[in-house]
Amino acid sequence: MSARSIFEFSVSTRSRTDFVDITHQVAQLLSKSGVREGIATVYVPHTTAAITINENADPSVMSDMGLALDKMVRWDDPDYGHSEGNSAAHVKSSLVGCSINVIVRFGTMALGTWQGIFFCEFDGPRNRKVFVKISGE
Repeated sequence: MSARSIFEFSVSTRSRTDFVDITHQVAQLLSKSGVREGIATVYVPHTTAAITINENADPSVMSDMGLALDKMVRWDDPDYGHSEGNSAAHVKSSLVGCSINVIVRFGTMALGTWQGIFFCEFDGPRNRKVFVKISGE
């Protein structure tokens, strides 16, 4: 029997750049779906936010990621043309990406020992949405 489930949950961010570990929320939805083998797709419907998989054991990793993105993409570049003033957030969102896929095996996400799923905020603080589609058997 094949199962397909689409879920939605909210994430509240605290600052302009914020990385929120959402691994637990996605794992709970996977458990709720009953899927044992398949794919979990995590998607963010925002143009100034993103999703990534990275280390969740040491919080300085995500802090360093924010620092590196800030060095690559200046917030106050005078050459930006976007009138809302958040062009850097749009660029960072495109660089990181709006979705990820995670293989589901034996009813759990096949993440590495130190991996977690992070919601990446680049224009906060805000309340955001995350969609999760779980497909499989």
